[in-house]
Amino acid sequence: MKLWGQMLWALLSGPGRRGGTRGWAFSSCPPHSPLAGLVSATELVSHWTAVFEERGIPEARESSEYIVAHVLGAKTFQSLRPALRTQPLTSQQLQCVQELSSRRLQRMPVQYILREWDFQGLNLKMAPPVFIPRPETEELVDWVLEEEAQRPCAAGTQGGPLILEVGCGSGAIALSLLSQLPQSQVIAVDKEEAAICLTHENAQRLQLQDRIRIVPLDVTLGTLPRIFLGGGVLDTERWWTHLLPWGPMDLVVSNPPYVFHQDMEQLAPEICSYEDPAALDGGKEGMDVIIHILALVPQLLKGSGSVFLEVEPRHPGLVSSWLRSQPDLHLDLVAVRRDFCGRPRFLHIRRSGPQCGCPVGT
Repeated sequence: MKLWGQMLWALLSGPGRRGGTRGWAFSSCPPHSPLAGLVSATELVSHWTAVFEERGIPEARESSEYIVAHVLGAKTFQSLRPALRTQPLTSQQLQCVQELSSRRLQRMPVQYILREWDFQGLNLKMAPPVFIPRPETEELVDWVLEEEAQRPCAAGTQGGPLILEVGCGSGAIALSLLSQLPQSQVIAVDKEEAAICLTHENAQRLQLQDRIRIVPLDVTLGTLPRIFLGGGVLDTERWWTHLLPWGPMDLVVSNPPYVFHQDMEQLAPEICSYEDPAALDGGKEGMDVIIHILALVPQLLKGSGSVFLEVEPRHPGLVSSWLRSQPDLHLDLVAVRRDFCGRPRFLHIRRSGPQCGCPVGT
């Protein structure tokens, strides 16, 4: 055991490693390795777990298991056949594990290392700096689906709901709702080109592209720089004049930037070094984008439409107070739901009055 550990360390500490937090590319795998045929997947997981722990890498065992499983063609280490766990890896597989693990040592998130991640049973492509969907957000999708199932009639396009997602990122929320609401249609907006491109790619990957319109849009500006729909491009105008012909909307769903600005510096290196800070920073009280969404949705929602938001645990009270200060919006906070850690995380806001003539504050 000691001998193979020394040989493994010699291989994995060799000239194939390169520093830096971005721009990593696989080096060519050597045709032969002194470890080829000697190290099993289980032994490799144990080794890299120890290395990660020594270097202070969070979730050391989980990280090593995901990386080794990925190289062996599985999603999780537990899903590997027992024979594969004890079977020696080839030199090429060892080199790939080395390179992926070196990225983790640079605090790159596992999702970016693997370049894919599952969300609500969908396999999505991941790419920095697009925001990585968190497990809590699956609970937001679950809540939307529960509420939609209780509606007596979803009166959107082709009998299903018409949904607007603000800040689509990788497309995780929008595509999950499309996959589980077969008659639904989604308009997904994001201000970042990388997010727009990744949502497009994931929609095509899942063959859901025919039921989603993906719009590059910054809701905090109130203008639409360009809109892609079937290859067409429209000139810059106020954006809601283009969304209204597709609506009004049954639902607006968003996991907006909600981190308090002063808390940004406390985020883990995996977040600060790789994810887009604009997808996280919600301003002084984390409410900047939330307020823009709430101020605009009365123009877009149906008379009984709903807004579902993921927020910071301090936000339910702040949002409730802000809505009471804006009676002309005719929006009521009707429910708050806690996440799996018991924190108030999700809001259901319902429209209770006539459609506004123009978004407030724009």
